[in-house]
Amino acid sequence: MDKATPFHHSHPQNPHPSKRNRANCIAPCVLDVAETYKSKPVSVFSTTSNEVRKLESLGLVKQKHTQMIKMEDKSISDALVVENLIKMYLKVGDFRSATTLFLLDFAQRSTSLSHLVEEFDKVGGRRAYEVLEVFAELHRKGLIFNSVPITAILRLCANLVDLWFGVEIHACLVKRGFESDVDLKCALMNFYANSWGLEYADRIFAETDYRTSRLRNEAIMVHLRSGSLAKALDLFREMQFSSMKANSYMVIKILQVCGTLEALEEGKQIHGYVIRSSLDSNLSTCNSLITMYTKCSKLEPARAVFHLMTKPNLISWNSIISGCSLNGHLDDAWQLFREMELSETKPDLVTWNCLMSGHFLNCSYERVLMILRKMQIAGLKPNSRTITSVLRAINELSFLDLGKEVHGYLIRNDFEYDIYVGTSLIDMYVKNCSLANARAVFDNLKNRNIVAWNTLISGYAFNGHFEETLKLLNRMEQEGIKPDLVTWNSLISGYSMHGRSKVALVLIRQMKAWGLNPNVVSWTALISGCSQRENYCESLELFIQMQREGIKPNSVTISSVLRACAGLSLLQKGKEIHCVAVRNKCNEDIFVATSLIDMYSKSGSLKNSYRVFKEVQNKTLALWNSIIMGFSIHGIGKEAILLFKEMCENGVNPDGITLTAVLSACRHSGLVDEGWKYFDSMKTYYEITPTLEHYSCMVDLLGRGGYLDEALDIIQTMPLEPDASIWGSLLASCRIHKNLDLAEIAAEYLFKLEPHNSANYIMMMSLYANANRWEDVDSLRDSMDAVGVRSRPGWSWIQIDHTIHVFSVKGETHPDIGEIYFELYQLVSEMKKLGYVPDLSCVFENIDKDEKEKVLMNHTEKLAVTYGLIKSGNTGPIRVAKNTRICADCHRAVKYMSQITGREIILRDAVRFHHFQNGNCSCNNYW
Repeated sequence: MDKATPFHHSHPQNPHPSKRNRANCIAPCVLDVAETYKSKPVSVFSTTSNEVRKLESLGLVKQKHTQMIKMEDKSISDALVVENLIKMYLKVGDFRSATTLFLLDFAQRSTSLSHLVEEFDKVGGRRAYEVLEVFAELHRKGLIFNSVPITAILRLCANLVDLWFGVEIHACLVKRGFESDVDLKCALMNFYANSWGLEYADRIFAETDYRTSRLRNEAIMVHLRSGSLAKALDLFREMQFSSMKANSYMVIKILQVCGTLEALEEGKQIHGYVIRSSLDSNLSTCNSLITMYTKCSKLEPARAVFHLMTKPNLISWNSIISGCSLNGHLDDAWQLFREMELSETKPDLVTWNCLMSGHFLNCSYERVLMILRKMQIAGLKPNSRTITSVLRAINELSFLDLGKEVHGYLIRNDFEYDIYVGTSLIDMYVKNCSLANARAVFDNLKNRNIVAWNTLISGYAFNGHFEETLKLLNRMEQEGIKPDLVTWNSLISGYSMHGRSKVALVLIRQMKAWGLNPNVVSWTALISGCSQRENYCESLELFIQMQREGIKPNSVTISSVLRACAGLSLLQKGKEIHCVAVRNKCNEDIFVATSLIDMYSKSGSLKNSYRVFKEVQNKTLALWNSIIMGFSIHGIGKEAILLFKEMCENGVNPDGITLTAVLSACRHSGLVDEGWKYFDSMKTYYEITPTLEHYSCMVDLLGRGGYLDEALDIIQTMPLEPDASIWGSLLASCRIHKNLDLAEIAAEYLFKLEPHNSANYIMMMSLYANANRWEDVDSLRDSMDAVGVRSRPGWSWIQIDHTIHVFSVKGETHPDIGEIYFELYQLVSEMKKLGYVPDLSCVFENIDKDEKEKVLMNHTEKLAVTYGLIKSGNTGPIRVAKNTRICADCHRAVKYMSQITGREIILRDAVRFHHFQNGNCSCNNYW
């Protein structure tokens, strides 16, 4: 090293730098040794290593060491004597003397014993900065080091992230001409990558003229260690172009990179290199090839590699079984498992865990529990990974009692205090709404990490326990754990889900004050919460704010906003969001595709909905359910049934939601026989137990078809307790068929189940009004006042250009209301010439005929349709949505409007769509 350029080791990154004078800290006897090394080759003592090992105190060690130096004992050049001297200095606590002797020995020899280095590292790792101090001191005394100790010191600088000391060493190396040493170059690249960044390491590599295989390998490893996988792959490609061979270890590491990046083409090229280099006989290389192909979802080449192996080991079997399992080829995984049982290699715990993880990822949750039982029968004890998979499956199945059984097993086997299992337990209890048990597990956890805190905090936030949530936050900070993005996002989601979006928005603003930048998850949590609360307008407004903040939406954001568009039937806005999804490359996401189908269906554009459906290649059950329900609400029952049959032919098994969609299609189209057929086959053929929703569909189907007695019979014989939806379906059917006696029975149950639902009172008042039982109408009004029931305000809306126009019974008057009434009266006059007669039975007030006609003119759907006829031009259909069912008079009136104007009118009510065209409706009066 250059004596004229001393090192000034100020260790800027060390939080507790030593302030002692280095010259006074290093034992004098050892410094004498340094002078001896500098002046001439050491030829000192003949003391044996056993004598050194017997020394028990620092004084005795120094005394013996001094004696050895003075007597010039030749044995001081013996590596074993030096090793024992260093060990004794460490044993008696003189770290600096041990360090000095260690570095002096490094300076004298070209290599050092590996076990000696390990012994030194046991103590040196805790006081590593002192090693640099001693090195600097020895350098100032003129000791010249070769590349071996300098390489070690550079690596130490890299580990300590000591920025400037490594730079000083680099400067001295340049002056001494050591720059061409490959080992030093490798150490420098590693130091710069750790301390200054990859660009500095790349500069070292780029400035080297002669790039050996060793240097290229190190450059690749530097990028791998820093997580720069794509660059590592590029460097490996350059290495191949330079005709330098890579060893099997480097090939394995690069294959792992290809798997992580799903770089299939590059992986295939490396596979070719493996074959050309005859590395395909290496077990580890073949195992890496299998893993690479399975991570790229290519099972055929993975199986080809596996079957070409002469004697696959345990890792080989586990790799191919895991690949099949995780890619959804569960039958293949089990076949391989059976072959493995028959081979010389027996399945271990990893094998079972691979099967378990694969079944969980493919939503086969009950099979996860079955695998656990089989594994225990095989005599294997589950580990943390096993228990985590089981608890996650229990979460999805909502089997709280089984979760408690697993918890009991964990306590008996001391698993509960494992942080991963403990966190999974907390999550299981949280998702099953058992916060007390979640809290108990949390309180018993040792060494709680941020994940455990976030899991519990999110549980309290999602359940609306905000006071307790804030207490947990305070406690978390008191224990020295700082809330992260996940913590904040959990709070935002919780407040938003419980209708406190303004507070959630304030939290987003406050995050910046805490040094955190709100990300797409933060905004999506807020937008999604509003959509779930049916605050659709607010959800759309927040989406606009998010874009103004420069946050790019992801697939979950798009799905949430599409849900808002579907809730408001905003076709134009939905199309705009579809464009956003395409621009952000989210349209191919299966969840976005499902949301698009739902949005187009509920916005009245079944054609676009079906187009999106047809474009999706791998159709999921949720996708099929969405399109079948779309056909259902548009009253196209037979086509919905055809879609259901197509789904089954494609090997997709229906669930309860599918059958609800099919039964809804039957009830909206009056397909009574088909409805009975599918309802009866639910349990026997599809193995689906009917729920209240299925019974409600059947009651509605039979009731609307006029089979009121059969509908009542289903209610009386069903194994479940009828809820308000079932009695409400019967009451609605009684109103259609004017069966007052049966309606009173249904109403009696409804007034008990839903005492504050105004719709039930209004339906009964309508029936009493039609029967001229005005006293009963007044009596019901008095009952409503007594209970405090307020009529649900009816409203309709239409979008003209980019503006939504709302017409409400009790809302603000529309600014163009005069023009609207003028046009409506003109239309009604024309309609009456064609035979339109107002249906006065839709008004259940005891007033004269003329007054009733005026009341009918105020119905919001008539006003919205008329405004659409005035303002929307002469092209395209008029789209109107309303929050309640359309009445008989409005249904009849809109038919005439479509006939007079020649316009298609699409009206969505609270239950279904009505497509009016040329005086007809798509529902065929079955609504």
